[in-house]
Amino acid sequence: MASIEARGLRKTYGGTVALEGVNLRLEQGRILGLIGPNGAGKTTALNAILGLVPYEGELRVLGRDPWAERDRLMRDVAFIADVAVLPRWFRVSQALDYVTGVHPRFDRAKAEGFLEKTAVRRSSKVRELSKGMVAQLHLALVMAIDAPLLVLDEPTLGLDISYRKQFYDSLLSDYLDRSRTIVLTTHHVEEIQHVITDLAFINAGRIVLSCTMEEFDSRYRELTVNPGHLPAARELKPMHERQIFGRDILLFDGVDPALLAAHGEVRTPGVADLFVAVMEQGAGK
Repeated sequence: MASIEARGLRKTYGGTVALEGVNLRLEQGRILGLIGPNGAGKTTALNAILGLVPYEGELRVLGRDPWAERDRLMRDVAFIADVAVLPRWFRVSQALDYVTGVHPRFDRAKAEGFLEKTAVRRSSKVRELSKGMVAQLHLALVMAIDAPLLVLDEPTLGLDISYRKQFYDSLLSDYLDRSRTIVLTTHHVEEIQHVITDLAFINAGRIVLSCTMEEFDSRYRELTVNPGHLPAARELKPMHERQIFGRDILLFDGVDPALLAAHGEVRTPGVADLFVAVMEQGAGK
């Protein structure tokens, strides 16, 4: 069963096209990394999925029309925005009390377990917390909601690298335990490669690449070219080229690794490397 299915999804704001013909299918129990530059349409896509904006085309989330059935859908969706929206006068304990009272799927003990790994005190007011601590509190509250669909828009924004790692480790553990479907956007692309099961690049309102991580691992190869082998390597039609410390790095889609190995060192690229290549390809058209 698909947790999210979009066909021809389109959204405009006046004369600006934010989404143009988006087709996307995410099966239940998968983790999608939705990656794109600023203004590419990521947040608009998430807003459509959450029923926050009307749209053209077809969209089903957990089998429902998110715009027409948002009230019912929100019982089964947890969401972390890129900006924490907790009232600044709230104490941490009051935030826990509030979510306990309004959401039947909230596990207070689990939220407190997350907070025990941080410096966030129950007696502190939100306005007394650092930006990173507010993000930690927000994460603890939302991650403790047992929802079938978790939507995370830049969830680690403002956090240092150690807590970002801790967050993704917790996310992966929770995913394995509960088999949630998760949609995740982030600018820290390299940090989610071991977490996601599916990958989609969005640019100018269009999905420009969509694959599973199994397909990513089997399709894409990066070649560090041996001296004198660049002309021969180029004959294998790389999708992108760059230089690092004077060495030529070529990225290939669907080329036999054995053919590449005759011309240098072969490895699987990072998601960030592929993202740059796809974005530059699109800019060159």
